Amino acid sequence: MLMLFKQRSLMAALFVFVFSTLAYFPEAACQTTSVGPSLPIKTLTAGMHRIQAEVAATDASRSRGLMFRKELAPNHGMLFVFEQANVQCFWMRNTPLPLSIAFILDDGTITNIADMAPMTENSHCSTAPVRYTLEMEQGWFAKRGITAGKKITGIQ
Repeated sequence: MLMLFKQRSLMAALFVFVFSTLAYFPEAACQTTSVGPSLPIKTLTAGMHRIQAEVAATDASRSRGLMFRKELAPNHGMLFVFEQANVQCFWMRNTPLPLSIAFILDDGTITNIADMAPMTENSHCSTAPVRYTLEMEQGWFAKRGITAGKKITGIQ
């Protein structure tokens, strides 16, 4: 009986420790095993279309991008944010999803859009120096009539 009481006390203490740790370090609760730590989400708009974009604003998050992801929820993507405008180039190493990428100026104007084949190392580059890029499922922009010259709002 004493052994059972000690086991229950130990389990209760462990339960309290785990949940108090998550309350004190909430980012620990956002961890996922398949894609790493969760990223902030930003709501963007392209015309009347809403986008939920994970924001990759660090070297580590930009390097990982959407690698190893097998799916994206509808109208979800990843916004890459760079410190300064440069010609940005992307490839699809370790990325099994076919994606379309929009290269975006500071004011939200799309300079160009490229379709990227999965698991390739072909470079897809902006036609002008940009600070932002937005990856969506392949064909997302085309299906909605979003082309170079259109604007994405909410990026800043």
